[in-house]
Amino acid sequence: MELSELKAKVFALLKEDLEFRYAVAGLLGYEELLKRLDRHEEELTKVWTEIAKLREDMNKLIGEMASGFKRHDEALERFAQELVRLREEMASGFKRHDEALERHERELAKLREDMNKLIGEMASGFKRHDEALERHERELAKLRDEMAKGFELVKRRLDALGARWGLMAEEAFCEGLRRVLKEELGLSVERWVKMDVEGYVYDHPCQVDVDVAVSNGRVVLIEMKSHVKRADVTAFKRKAELYAKIEGRRPDKLMIVTPYADQEALETAKELEIEVYTGV
Repeated sequence: MELSELKAKVFALLKEDLEFRYAVAGLLGYEELLKRLDRHEEELTKVWTEIAKLREDMNKLIGEMASGFKRHDEALERFAQELVRLREEMASGFKRHDEALERHERELAKLREDMNKLIGEMASGFKRHDEALERHERELAKLRDEMAKGFELVKRRLDALGARWGLMAEEAFCEGLRRVLKEELGLSVERWVKMDVEGYVYDHPCQVDVDVAVSNGRVVLIEMKSHVKRADVTAFKRKAELYAKIEGRRPDKLMIVTPYADQEALETAKELEIEVYTGV
């Protein structure tokens, strides 16, 4: 047998016959190496199996991650849409807020304008009021001056009557004084007579009378007596209150004209703000 055929036979046996291969390897010192190679091949097979499983798990994980990223992208998209909507709502809210502020500013400006107008009108009204008060004070001072002058004339006129007064009755004295007031002072003196059904003045129902003089729209109540006592002053005050109650207007001035008044009567008149003229 030729060498080449022998080699081919040996190679075939090594390839096909495991025991022969081990025998040859053992002879050659490679038996242990071959066993290790076989174990390594088994380990490699396991490794490849694990790698295949790992690849499968990786593919699964990649799929899950892709699904997760898809959900994440969808969530981000929703968040983006919500953010856009929130931005639009905030812009709309700020716009409404600005419009409301603008309306409030207009209302405030109008209110300020109305207040300034009202303050101007009030200032004008106070000015007119002050001017009217000033005119009234001047008229009152003028009236007081005129009445003082008039009563001086009355005094002179009554002095001319002299002793006749001592002989006159109370009513005659008052009637003469009314004529003098009208002639000398130009006062329109009228007799005010009412029935005091409740007895307010004299504590029993009776007829009450008092003289009323009107000057420049001012109402002056005048009590004329030849002799005035404290009771006459309080009764005159109650007459004035009864007049205000019935006529619906308080007298502007209360005046007693008499040639003589008791000290108590003068003190009471001062307390009740009643002017007493005794120079007649």
